[in-house]
Amino acid sequence: MSISAPRILVVEDEPALRGAVAGMLRQSGFVVGDFPDGADLQPLVDFAADLAVLDIMLPGMNGVAIAASLRQFRDLPVVFLTARDAVEDRLGGFAAGADDYVTKPFVLEELLARVRAVLRRTGRAGTPAVVIADLVVDEGTVRAIRGGQVLDLTPTEFRLLGFLVRNQDRVLSKTQLLTQVWGYDAYDPNLVEVHVSALRRKLEAHGPRLIHTVRGVGYRLCVP
Repeated sequence: MSISAPRILVVEDEPALRGAVAGMLRQSGFVVGDFPDGADLQPLVDFAADLAVLDIMLPGMNGVAIAASLRQFRDLPVVFLTARDAVEDRLGGFAAGADDYVTKPFVLEELLARVRAVLRRTGRAGTPAVVIADLVVDEGTVRAIRGGQVLDLTPTEFRLLGFLVRNQDRVLSKTQLLTQVWGYDAYDPNLVEVHVSALRRKLEAHGPRLIHTVRGVGYRLCVP
């Protein structure tokens, strides 16, 4: 198991400041996506950040609106940047859902300390990524990669794969899978079999079989 670096989204329209912030975060070991604005929201959503650093005063959609839009897709901690330092402005930032609030000008090391503090406080300082042979399952970014190819999994298939890889080499019964993946104890073998079959097809499109049937018992994920 390895630890994947937290992913930090930076949206700042001042090129020099954006470059300085993004560079500092990358040098500190984070994966960074930096953008000048939120005119095209989709790349910001696709980046799947663990935390966002957003300038409030942006052209077009401001930072508060961007935060609200991104939070429709995932629970996202936010550190707002702003030149406004009045008490009412700070209170307004927190009312808008800020996890922290940094006023310009600021020292880069201070921003770094605040980012790290928010990541720790929200439990995102590092997300376990399970690596088995050529398969990587990163529950932080909700991505599975095999042979360098990102797998197109449904949410249920991803939960199923995540449970299997966390229990590598263990034989798991269909009842265990139903309870842990679907969240109930009703025994419906067809439900498990259909999803295991679909997951196998997607995995085996990029390599040898990893999910094996133990006849009369259940399934086991192991390296061939």
